Amino acid sequence: MPDKEVLTAEDVQELQPLYAAVIAAIKEVYDPEIPVNVYDLGLIYELTINKAHEVSILMTFTAPNCPMADQVIGEVQQGVEAVPGVTKCTIELTFEPQWDRSMLSEEARVELGLDYEEEDYSKLND
Repeated sequence: MPDKEVLTAEDVQELQPLYAAVIAAIKEVYDPEIPVNVYDLGLIYELTINKAHEVSILMTFTAPNCPMADQVIGEVQQGVEAVPGVTKCTIELTFEPQWDRSMLSEEARVELGLDYEEEDYSKLND
């Protein structure tokens, strides 16, 4: 990941539209086994954009042995790099902390027919 740099309030305000566009691009990439995009699945742990408009993403997968990991990472990188204004996209893969169903967004829960009760998460395994 690129060096961390301190952004001013003005930098953050300037980068906000780019940040939103990057999230929109990531939401176009779907997990091949679950019909939900990788952002709403909670697979994106960290997303940063520096002053040079370089995007750094720390992400995971629902399982460490995902056979489609390289394809999904490639789709995320290509989608983000296609966003106007992005100069580079670097993706780092991690499995710490391990992904679990509590990381699903509200949108993903609705899409999968889950509510917030822990016992209902078993529906993902059906």
